[in-house]
Formats: sequence, structure tokens, C-alpha cells
Amino acid sequence: MKKLLVTLTALLFAGQMAFAAGVEHRVAIHVDQSDPQVQNMALNNAVNITKYYESQGDTVIIEMVAYGPGLTMLIPGKSKVGDRIAKMSLELDGLTFSACGNTHRKMSAKAGKQIALMDEATMTPSGVVRLIELQEKGYAYVRP
Repeated sequence: MKKLLVTLTALLFAGQMAFAAGVEHRVAIHVDQSDPQVQNMALNNAVNITKYYESQGDTVIIEMVAYGPGLTMLIPGKSKVGDRIAKMSLELDGLTFSACGNTHRKMSAKAGKQIALMDEATMTPSGVVRLIELQEKGYAYVRP
């Protein structure tokens, strides 16, 4: 009986470990500053989060949401991190970039022309609302 109990306990423990492996994590990273140091820190966060979870056998989906002055990170010619974004987009499968439509519209009106965004960026109606939506879907929130 004791041997059966030990065997069942071992099987239960092994099942829990197998169940825990391969977890998908979801992270929203907030960027609202034009400071290249802050933008690089956000990108570093994405790299470090991905490396950590992949080393655990897990996957991670990261959406970086840029609005206000932070939108400059997604504007060709203005971005101080554009080359890094292009490279990371190719290297990190679960990384996406969302650009605030409200900020984009205001920047375009001020410039008197439509401001281009990097190919890696996807427009969302509102950066703040997108962050709320992601958190409501269970995404962890990170602000560098």
C-alpha cells in the first residue's frame, strides 16, 4: 500500500510538472516617453522577458504600446531605436508594436502631412485604451 501511495504521489507530481511546462505568458509594455534611454529599456525588457521564459520552456507574447511622445520610437527618421526594432521584430516571434492612433492623428495634423510609421507598427485607435484592453485580457503590465 505504501509503495502504491508513493507511486501515485510521484505520478501526480510529474503530471503537475508536465502541466506547468509550456506556459504562455502575455505582457504589455507601455512607452510614453521620447527618451531613447527609456525606449531602449523597454526593448531590453522585451528581450530579457523573452529569454527568461524561453529558458523555462515557456512562450511569451509581448505587445509594446507607444503613445504620446513615445510614438517617436515608431516613426522613421525620428526613432533612435528604429534599427533595433526592425532587428528585434525578426528575432522575437511574439513581439508586436502598437501605435496610438490619437497621437498619430495629432502629430500628423501638427506636421501638416500624414506621418509615416515603421512597417513593424500596427495602428490602434488609442494607446491608453489598448493597454486597458490588454490588461483586461490578462496581460501583465510593464512600464520601464
